Amino acid sequence: MTTELDPRLLSLLVCPLTKGPLTYDRETQELISPRAKLAFPIRDGIPVMLADEARAIDA
Repeated sequence: MTTELDPRLLSLLVCPLTKGPLTYDRETQELISPRAKLAFPIRDGIPVMLADEARAIDA
């Protein structure tokens, strides 16, 4: 099941580590921080913006 993230919410959120912009990956339901190389999960439509919960990415 995929949930659509409100674009207004996405425009307000930043990476908690770098304070940089995030991109929304609809397929994996994650917010991606390219500068921190982390993917923050979205659970039940709520972004989990904790570094301990983020997944490291290679990109």
